[in-house]
Amino acid sequence: MITLNPLARLVIPDGRTGPEAITRTTHLGIGAHQDDLEFMAFHGILACYERTDRWFGGVTITDGRGSSRAGQFKDWTDDQIAAERIREQEAAAVIGQYSFMAQLGFGSAAVRDAKHDAVRDDLRHILEAARPEVVYLHNLADKHDTHVGCALRCLEAIRLMPKADRPKRVYGCEVWRDLDWLVDTEKTAMPISGRPELARALNEVFATQIAGGKRYDLAVLGRRTANATFSNAHSTDQETAMQWAMDLTPLVLDDTLDPLAYVVGFIDRLKVDVTARIRKSL
Repeated sequence: MITLNPLARLVIPDGRTGPEAITRTTHLGIGAHQDDLEFMAFHGILACYERTDRWFGGVTITDGRGSSRAGQFKDWTDDQIAAERIREQEAAAVIGQYSFMAQLGFGSAAVRDAKHDAVRDDLRHILEAARPEVVYLHNLADKHDTHVGCALRCLEAIRLMPKADRPKRVYGCEVWRDLDWLVDTEKTAMPISGRPELARALNEVFATQIAGGKRYDLAVLGRRTANATFSNAHSTDQETAMQWAMDLTPLVLDDTLDPLAYVVGFIDRLKVDVTARIRKSL
């Protein structure tokens, strides 16, 4: 069995052993907070749902203690809200038929701290045991600092693995900044039209956030619909739901690539694209 920090919780919805559940994982999502996986990695959940040859595994790094509170939860303590958010994430794992759900229980500050080896070590242990084919992370242009820290710690953990064992594809996904701004040729399209009832059920699990004044359940589905419609200006819609991703695979194939320079490159190419379009009509 893998070794994780003492605050970590590991749940296997179908009751298999921990090692079996982790090693059978083909698609792995790693998010900062409870509900991030369901919002950003539905492509992987959907690819594995009701399959026996593909399995989605989930990792949530933080403990949920800093969550916003309103409505029925407004007077809850940090301990109460954290416990409920953990329960919600485990419920989502059951609904989505995840192979396993690991919640590591770190504070957000630890995730953002590049010197906090415990976060990176837990991620490395999971990645080495699972050896997934596909990994879903936060994108490096996300505007939530903890999401960016999470993605960087994950990339660091992957780079500690032998190259032969690293995932074949690594994607940075949409949460606190969408990726519609990427130049079209650099967008990784993730069609997710199938099973809209599953998407709704997963989003609605997180009542602590919805009652806290953030209608993530509606906003996430709306973004996916908008992505599908606005994906191409010159053709009819081919999908009813779409997510965009930033391809982070080059960062795990080449350890010399700087993550900062890599993501700024996308921004620079957008500038070139916008400039060229304006100049054509001046």
